[in-house]
Amino acid sequence: MRHKGAQPLSSPRAARSAEAYWSRAAADLLSALGTSAKGLSSPEAASRLAKGGPNTVGNASQSTAIGTFIRQFRSPLVLILVFAAGVSAVVGDVSNATIIGLIVLASCFLSFTQEYGASRAMDALKQRVSRKVTVVRGGVEAIVSAENIVPGDIIRLSAGNLIPADGIILDARDFNVSEATLTGETFPVVKAPGQSLIDATIAQRSNAVYTGTSVRSGTATILVVETGGRTEFAGIAAAIERRVPEADFSKGIRRFGYLMTEIMLAIVIVVFVANLLLHRPLIESLLFSLALAVGLTPELLPAIISVTLSRGARAMAADGVIVRRLEAIENLGSMDLLCTDKTGTLTEGIIHLDGCYDTEGKISPEILRWACLNATLQTGLRNPLDAAIAATPDAKAGSSTYAKVDEIPYDFIRKRLSVVVRQEVSAGQDLMICKGAVQNVLEVCSSVLAGTGSSPLDDKHRAMINARFQAWSAEGFRVIAVAVSHLARQSHYARSDEKDLAFAGFLLFLDPPKPGIKETLAALGKCGIAVKMITGDNRYVAAHLAAQVGLGANKIMTGQQLNTMTKNALFARAPKTDLFVEIDPTRRSASSRRSVGAAMS
Repeated sequence: MRHKGAQPLSSPRAARSAEAYWSRAAADLLSALGTSAKGLSSPEAASRLAKGGPNTVGNASQSTAIGTFIRQFRSPLVLILVFAAGVSAVVGDVSNATIIGLIVLASCFLSFTQEYGASRAMDALKQRVSRKVTVVRGGVEAIVSAENIVPGDIIRLSAGNLIPADGIILDARDFNVSEATLTGETFPVVKAPGQSLIDATIAQRSNAVYTGTSVRSGTATILVVETGGRTEFAGIAAAIERRVPEADFSKGIRRFGYLMTEIMLAIVIVVFVANLLLHRPLIESLLFSLALAVGLTPELLPAIISVTLSRGARAMAADGVIVRRLEAIENLGSMDLLCTDKTGTLTEGIIHLDGCYDTEGKISPEILRWACLNATLQTGLRNPLDAAIAATPDAKAGSSTYAKVDEIPYDFIRKRLSVVVRQEVSAGQDLMICKGAVQNVLEVCSSVLAGTGSSPLDDKHRAMINARFQAWSAEGFRVIAVAVSHLARQSHYARSDEKDLAFAGFLLFLDPPKPGIKETLAALGKCGIAVKMITGDNRYVAAHLAAQVGLGANKIMTGQQLNTMTKNALFARAPKTDLFVEIDPTRRSASSRRSVGAAMS
């Protein structure tokens, strides 16, 4: 049931603003959207998708074959040739017109086949790597493409997820969202179920989430209200829409074409006027001038450009690189700075658990058992570290006697994940198992497990833990800490319960460099291309890898330093920095890389 006088949720943008769905009760919205907490049925979702279209911002870049072919004729050089062929046909030089026409068609067809084939390959690749969302359909959770989300869907979100649509929160726990893309607010904002004022701004709508923002911590269940071009993000994108900048190579060819056109026009006019002054026949003078213009036209230049760039595109395709626009190859060749991630780019990206050690540096099956319970029972952010733990042969050994009680999800601020488990034989107590970044776990520890007992966590133990952490990190290991605590049984646990834990031990993970990456980086250096690493890993792991692959590691900037740095300071420091480390996901975005790249240019 709608409010009296309210417009449908699918009405135009101005009417929808008056609708102010964030000010309505959740039950009212569920009814208005014809859905429930169990979500839409699959047939109903498919019907809404067919009517409302895919959940994409802006028009999909589905280039048709005809449109792609016509686009090849936009080059001034090609237009000059078309003009020359037309003039040749008019003056009766059919053979010349035919030859020029065939050259133009061959050149454009070559460019067309490369660009259209690359576009189709790119579209197929996008389908393979499309963003996935956990959605409730008919009371059952399923993983679907974000493009298939429709108004009325119920979706689940957790730390690390990008929010795929606009909607309201039905249920949340420790839910923090980064809305910097919409509001410019650096720090994450707390979101919870409820209602906001009808005239609340985006930043004030604490019960709503929006496309283009990201989950920093916690979990939530969301009712999707708006998708695709009807989202707030799409409205902002449409208002500031800009065309893709023209490639330098294309710009150079266009300018050359204009120059040739100006020269030809000047010569034609001068020759035509000179012939008239010499009292030559008017028609003969005009034909002679046009024939001269045709003779000055570089007929083979577009074909030479297309053939050369196509050969480069084929050579790159042999190495698995898709070139969508031929002129982009020249831009790639002009690169003098490459900012790259570490995991999966410089390294194999396949992480495996190398060892589980107690605080004395001894192999510990108990640490492995606790780590397995934490990794296999948590339901928040999926990550390769947990997958590596779960893949160990003894992952489930001894875990069948435990039952999960609660979970304190991982977030990028605490950098910890806690799972609370219970054994019936353990009278009146639950076991909290916490794992995360070493320093962040130490923050909530008051004791340390050593030998058969525990001791207060004093400066000596802290120094010992930090020494082991730095030593292992310097060897290239990713080090994760494990801490435990026995708590009096209760039905619910919160962040405030993460205190007075006992530091138990370490988990060591390894992600080796890709074979041949050192030689590749050396080849880039010989070509005059500098390489900077931007990673979320700690400085020790990053520095060790940099030394392995031949990158500089003398000047390091951390994410904490970057967060407190002004733009001018970044422009001054960035060119002298080798590694950007401990950067959180909101900083390690494409825009941030462009900022760093611009600062180092």
